[in-house]
Amino acid sequence: MKECVINPERGKNDPQLPVGGFLLINPAEAHTAAQFAKAQEGQRFFLYHSSLFVINQPESSFFLAGPAVGAPMAVMTLEKLIAMGAAKVVVLGWCGSLSQSLHVGDILLPTWAVSEEGTSNHYPLQDEPHSSEYLCTQLKNILRPEFRVQEGPIWTTDAPFRETRAKVTEYGDRGILGVDMEFAALNTVAAFRGVEVAGAMLVSDELYQPEWQPGFLSKSFRKQSRKFFQLLVDNFF
Repeated sequence: MKECVINPERGKNDPQLPVGGFLLINPAEAHTAAQFAKAQEGQRFFLYHSSLFVINQPESSFFLAGPAVGAPMAVMTLEKLIAMGAAKVVVLGWCGSLSQSLHVGDILLPTWAVSEEGTSNHYPLQDEPHSSEYLCTQLKNILRPEFRVQEGPIWTTDAPFRETRAKVTEYGDRGILGVDMEFAALNTVAAFRGVEVAGAMLVSDELYQPEWQPGFLSKSFRKQSRKFFQLLVDNFF
């Protein structure tokens, strides 16, 4: 830590966070989270371009943070959450599908990630980072009764408009199930800082089709997104 000019720190006006909580990547789930937090009379705090809420309930306490789109912003947000006490973070996001077995509205639980983003390289590790098995098991047990769930690797890229047909085919043939913009970096930082991270990605579009099939604008997808959030926030922590 000493070799870095700037280090993530808990400021004097920052809360001491509960150990566990959710990092919501997309504005849609972050908006749903803000509505939930307001209904629960959650405390709101400053967190860069994101919102941060602490929910204190009789049976549990947890935090909600987001949105945080893109690897650099997501990592800055995670670093700050860790500095404030977070040690078990569930990442809720969207992903594109590279597999014929994974459709819009399904859930991907990433086990590891192929990094094509620029943030991970700044966090040196001896071993490849993997998602927390404990958190993944919890996610699977909660989600499987209501969603089609698969586990497997994800491809993380900084350039969504450079997801070429050749890359989609290559990674799909290698067994990579989805693509997003944040998870590889978040997984790397979690391993570097010694905390647990797992992700649950709602499939928003299908890239393996002859023509791109976006599903994220449909009413059914938005309904799935709200159900996805509510199921986890009601049952996880």
